[in-house]
Amino acid sequence: MRRAAGLLALLLLCAPAFAGAQKPVRIASLNLCADELVLRLADPDKVASVTYLARDPRSSNVADLAKRVPVNRGLAEEIVPQAPDLVIVGAFTTRTTTAMLKHLGVPILELGVPASLEEAYAQIRTVADRIGEPARGEAMIAAMQQDFASLPPVPAHRASAIVLRPNGFTAGRGSIVDEILGRAGYENLAARLSTDRLGQLNLEEIVEAQPDLLVINGGADAPPSLADDLLHHPALAPFAVQGRTLSLPTRLWTCTGPELAQAAQRLAANRLAGTRIGMAR
Repeated sequence: MRRAAGLLALLLLCAPAFAGAQKPVRIASLNLCADELVLRLADPDKVASVTYLARDPRSSNVADLAKRVPVNRGLAEEIVPQAPDLVIVGAFTTRTTTAMLKHLGVPILELGVPASLEEAYAQIRTVADRIGEPARGEAMIAAMQQDFASLPPVPAHRASAIVLRPNGFTAGRGSIVDEILGRAGYENLAARLSTDRLGQLNLEEIVEAQPDLLVINGGADAPPSLADDLLHHPALAPFAVQGRTLSLPTRLWTCTGPELAQAAQRLAANRLAGTRIGMAR
C-alpha cells in the first residue's frame, strides 16, 4: 500500500498534461485483445505501445505488426512517460494500473468480453470511432460478415461438439464460441451440460456425453502446462483414434477480429470432411 502511494506521488510529479484530443495521436494498449484492434486499425506512428504479449505468435494474431511498435508490461510507470492521449484497457487489465492512470487524468477506454458476434462488431466500431478510424472499423466488420456469410449451410441435424480448454473449462450457452459453433454447423453440447458462459466439465462428464467432436483449445507450439493435463488424458484418446478431435489455437477465438471467422471456417471444413484435421497452426 505504501509503495503504491509513493509511486502515485512520483507519477503525479512526472505526469505530463493529458489532453483529450478528438483524434488520439498517441495510443497505448494494456490488453492483448485491445492490442490486436489497435495494431489493425491505427497507423503505427500513432501507437505509443502495446503489451509484450502481442509479439508472442503463440497467443497473438498480430505478432508481426507488434514488432513495429514499442511494448509495455502493463505498468503505470511505463505508460505515463509515453504521454498517451488514449489508453485502451480490457476486462482483465490490472486494476491498479488502470486506477492510477484514471487518477492522473489519462483518457481510458475499457473493453469488455463480447458474448456474441454482434457485440464483437460493436467493439470494433467503438475502438475505430474512438481512435478516429471509423472507415477501417467498418471495413473490418464487413470482411468478417462476408466470411461468416460464405460458410456452408447449417444442416438440419447438427453434429455435437464440446470445446475443451485447460483445467476442463469450456464455452457454454451465451458465449461467442457457442455462436461460432452454431454458425459452423455444430450443436454446442456444453450449452446443455454447463449453464455458464465459461463453465467447467470434469473428465467423466465429457466421456459420458460422447460428443461427435472434441475441440481441443491449444496448439502444437503451446508451452507445456499442468493445466493442460486433462487435454491429453488417456480417457480422451479414443476420440483422437476415431477422428473426433480438432485442435484449434486458442488465439483464433480469444479476441475480436478476423480470426473468429477463421475458427468457424476450420470447424465447418472439419464437419464437411468428416475426418480429423490435424493440429492447426
